[in-house]
Amino acid sequence: MKRALLAATFLASTLLALPAVYAAGPVTEDDLAKDATTPTSILTNGMGRAGQRYSTLDKINKDNVKNMVPAWSFSFGGEKQRGQETQPLVYDGIMYATGSYSRIYAIDVKTGEKIWEFDARLPEGILPCCDVVNRGAAIYGDLVYFGTLDAKLVALDRKTGKVAWKADLGDFTAGYSFTAAPMIVKGKVITGVSGGEFGIVGRVDAWDAKTGDHVWSRPTIEGHMGMLNGKDSSITGKTNASWPGDMWKFGGGATWLGGQYDAETDTIFYGVGNPAPWNSHLRQGDNLYAASRIALNPDTGEIKWHYQTTPWEGWDYDGVNELVSFNTKDGKKLAGSADRNGFFYVLDRTNGKLVNATPFVEKITWAKSIDLKTGRPVYNDDNRAGDPTASADGKKGKEILAIPSFLGGKNWMPISYSQKTGLFYVPSNEWSMDLHNEPVTYKKGAAYLGAGFTIHSIFDDHIGALKAIDPATGEIKWTLKNAAPLWGGTMSTAGGLVFMGNPEGYFMAIDDATGKVLWKYQVGTGIVGQPVTFEQDGEQFVAIAVGWGGAVPLWGGDIAAKVKNFNQGGGIYVFKLFKPS
Repeated sequence: MKRALLAATFLASTLLALPAVYAAGPVTEDDLAKDATTPTSILTNGMGRAGQRYSTLDKINKDNVKNMVPAWSFSFGGEKQRGQETQPLVYDGIMYATGSYSRIYAIDVKTGEKIWEFDARLPEGILPCCDVVNRGAAIYGDLVYFGTLDAKLVALDRKTGKVAWKADLGDFTAGYSFTAAPMIVKGKVITGVSGGEFGIVGRVDAWDAKTGDHVWSRPTIEGHMGMLNGKDSSITGKTNASWPGDMWKFGGGATWLGGQYDAETDTIFYGVGNPAPWNSHLRQGDNLYAASRIALNPDTGEIKWHYQTTPWEGWDYDGVNELVSFNTKDGKKLAGSADRNGFFYVLDRTNGKLVNATPFVEKITWAKSIDLKTGRPVYNDDNRAGDPTASADGKKGKEILAIPSFLGGKNWMPISYSQKTGLFYVPSNEWSMDLHNEPVTYKKGAAYLGAGFTIHSIFDDHIGALKAIDPATGEIKWTLKNAAPLWGGTMSTAGGLVFMGNPEGYFMAIDDATGKVLWKYQVGTGIVGQPVTFEQDGEQFVAIAVGWGGAVPLWGGDIAAKVKNFNQGGGIYVFKLFKPS
């Protein structure tokens, strides 16, 4: 009786401590479908399934953004800093934000107070390639889903943070991990995998959102068998059609950025990363479906169509970059994507046919152009790193200077599309690399590169450059230069603004028509997160995850030395318009 009384007292005190939230019911498929036009919540990565990262809110606009001030901030706490790349979700008065080292937080949006926290407690021996980041969560029913660095998918009760179920995405000792935000489509959780630099095989998987049961699996490298409802379904592509020998067995093609869903065509879009190893002379051929965009049937996982941006890829130009849906005034269903290889692509999203491809960074060396008839690049043949077996010692092939660097004209950082201006806002980087090939063989859990590299800056005054691109022509309407590399996402709004943070620690509001910075705020640490905006109690709020890190300080060569003193951090900043009391 005494224990029962103590338990009842504890429960009562706990309930009294909880904020007055959880008034809304479970998240439905209809809620997800309307996410882009429901300003009081953010339920999907991309602020809508199309991934446009555009908000219809205009209470904060070009005229009054100068009056924006912090509403509250939240610290992820502890010593676990590093890069904070999350995009927060907002529902029922709660913000859900993931943090580095596979953590997730539920935060009261009115006060910034923590409601609950879940820490995945990672095992020894995880193999994250490019920082211990996490890019966000998904929500459906009364569950919140996120992935971990030891390749787990975790479903949590959104109200308590308690584990509902877990699923294994791969063997973390072989290099599998998970850093992207999951996606919900038709009651299924859709996931990819990270680990291409360790010779894993990329996949897109679907899991029952309620139970965690594995529904289907689609490998993204030719020759591997797919799965549907626990049984073999079909082989991806045709074995050895574009891969020599056994190279496809450890072919990379990681699906590490996450996908988008197009309800108009009932299609999942996913980007597929670089083939493994980097030494392209070991794998003569196009190496499908690496460095590609693929369109999947959400019910079966079968590939509807594909478009390969970099056939026989040899520069680590991952093709994972998001495919953002938009419609033209005359009704054409298109999608835009800024590739790591430095070209901006517009595809017909009904069939994957190339509409246009134009460079969005300067001095590209690996290709002269993209042939609009064939969809293939017109290579500069002398800008492929040499075959080491042709060298005198067999240890190092001919070195080249390649542009862009392997970190890309655009890397993971999300672009946005404005329904108001019809422009894409692309955070890009101008840099080069010295690149050479080396011999390599696959070994489980070991880096599988076969290349050496050093990154350099191209221009004296900037590396980062936010660019406004017209998808109809490829014309760059304006450029906002930044001294350090840009590594965070953009968001555009009906208020005529583009929001973005930089590694120097400034969160900025930019005029969407001119590129002029209208407002900025120093958060005290570099920003590599993804901005969002939402409405609460009639007010518009803007939020951003802060905390410097990501791949640049780890892989950036000469660039890493330039940014080594940027402050680390870890948390969320939320802003609103100042109201005099």
